[in-house]
Amino acid sequence: MARTKICGITNRADLQAAIEAGTDAVGIISAVDVATTREVDRSTAAELVAAVPPFVTATLVSMPEDADHAVELVKAIQPDALQLHGEFDADDLGYIRAETGVKVIAAVDHEDTDRASALDGVADALLIDSTTEEGAGGTGDPHDWEATADLADTLTTPVILAGGLTPENVAEAIRVAAPFGVDVASGVERSEGSKDHTAVATFVRNAGREIEVPA
Repeated sequence: MARTKICGITNRADLQAAIEAGTDAVGIISAVDVATTREVDRSTAAELVAAVPPFVTATLVSMPEDADHAVELVKAIQPDALQLHGEFDADDLGYIRAETGVKVIAAVDHEDTDRASALDGVADALLIDSTTEEGAGGTGDPHDWEATADLADTLTTPVILAGGLTPENVAEAIRVAAPFGVDVASGVERSEGSKDHTAVATFVRNAGREIEVPA
């Protein structure tokens, strides 16, 4: 069964809904270079992170200016993990991990297999997503799940599948791609930055379903 992360949490009600649904992780977006109502300021991010209970991973999702900025954000917000978007290399990831002690998840575009290979064994996980030119995720666009499965087979680092996932397709995506985890934002929203609590619960439940392949 793949782990689940509900990303783009902006308020306590949505955070509580995700926790009650049984998600393994939540994502709180702060300090990103793109316009999105899923982003919260540093103070709100710290408050939401502090409200995450034990055994649920509080993940800061960010596009810092450089590695030092990433370290600053982690020390101020104090997440359990950092999901890093942008063109950070293996040395940057190693530095951030050493300076903060948190797990680092590197976001990689699904077509950039060379970068995924370069970060293999350095990042704690690789988030394979459909990204914008700036390196941001949250596009809501699905990609080739079979290609992600093939990529994951070449890597030692756990792969998290993102991009266009919904309560309706997540079980099939897991069957095809066999990822360590799945990540959703827009697929469980009633509007950008506001979660549909029923969709959140259904997504987490369906991520645990087994899809039978016809004989």
